[in-house]
Amino acid sequence: MNRIIGVEALDVRFPTSRERDGSDALNPEPDYSAAYVTVRTSTGEEGHGLAFTVGRGNDVQVAAVRALAPLVTGLPVEATLADLGGFSRRLTGDGQLRWLGPEKGAIHMAAAAIVNAMWDLYGRRVGKPVWQLLSELSPEELVALVDFRYLRDALTPAEALEILRRAEPGRAERRRHLLDHGYPAYTTTPGWLGYDDEKLVRLCEEAVAEGFTQIKLKVGADPADDLRRLRLARQAVGPDVRIAIDANQAWGVGQAIERMEPLQEFAPYWIEEPTSPDDILGHARIRAAVAPVKVATGEHCHNQVMFKQLLQAGAIDVLQLDASRVAGVTENVAILLLAAKFGVPVCPHAGGVGLCEMVQHLAMFDFVAVSGSTEDRVIEYVDHLHEHFTVPVRVERGRYTAPSVPGLGAQMHPASAADHLYPDGPVWARQPATA
Repeated sequence: MNRIIGVEALDVRFPTSRERDGSDALNPEPDYSAAYVTVRTSTGEEGHGLAFTVGRGNDVQVAAVRALAPLVTGLPVEATLADLGGFSRRLTGDGQLRWLGPEKGAIHMAAAAIVNAMWDLYGRRVGKPVWQLLSELSPEELVALVDFRYLRDALTPAEALEILRRAEPGRAERRRHLLDHGYPAYTTTPGWLGYDDEKLVRLCEEAVAEGFTQIKLKVGADPADDLRRLRLARQAVGPDVRIAIDANQAWGVGQAIERMEPLQEFAPYWIEEPTSPDDILGHARIRAAVAPVKVATGEHCHNQVMFKQLLQAGAIDVLQLDASRVAGVTENVAILLLAAKFGVPVCPHAGGVGLCEMVQHLAMFDFVAVSGSTEDRVIEYVDHLHEHFTVPVRVERGRYTAPSVPGLGAQMHPASAADHLYPDGPVWARQPATA
């Protein structure tokens, strides 16, 4: 019998702090990092996943993956892939490790890395990219992935089935549209807080020339800097390109409302993470105060229960799920169904190593088999570190091209992982970390 024989976790870090790539109000010098996971089977198959971090603490994330590994090693491959909902609950429901969450933090992100590796393995086995694999599952198979224990007051299995069955007749047509036209993207590349004005303007102009119709700028440090940078960006892109802004949790509730008032002049499309990601009622208050600017959040949302409450409270206009913050593909299926139930568009977070590669599959599955729409939906794109992956994303004229290679896209080139191992890989041996 084919069994899982090992779960490997590597501490892989990229020195992005040296060019201030990824810098924001609360993370001025991040080193984009990954707890990089490989699941191996007795017949030589592999699946790859990761949990994204920003430098120090990645060793804690790797340790969390290794703590979960005994729950995985020895499982039969066929039976596990046939019940990935049960597999996810096995990882998130362990009595002693669950105590560290429950269902949040490093342990939950470790579960995401392993769950995603299993979906990658599944896609490779059947010869399909994960977006296609998911969108070809029956409504009943998709609903079976979802743990409804804490969701039934907002979404029942019957309602989830209705959403999926309603979308089912148009799957083939939407798949053709996706393959022909791709999926809309927006770029955060111009907007990192550590970039000087000249670089900001140049990258804004390049983004428009490359076909992007939405960009994003970081805000939340000095108010005068926010005004100046937003003015420069608006001048560079013109009136018709959307500019989203992202405070990365820098403000309190009242402060967020106050700080947004002078920025309204430049017609920001959304304000992202204006306050603590845990403050559901705070987001609702901000949303009421800053309209028509939309409120977006989700990249630090712990789990499907928090997303449920954000939706129930009418606290967000845009839901930003993340491929590795919640428990991977499986829990994200539940979150996509919740968003469809409440009619809130999903614009996934992808600002990090490997996130673009993975999260595109979730958005494309949503279009084909859940929401059936790309209206006001865009996937974040950051032009960093894709060269380290065996199947890097392809963005053309501001749109993600649907991947055709089997799996989830999280596999790194072996040389890239080896070079960037922390602390002994050649990259770090030559230049110690600055963050």
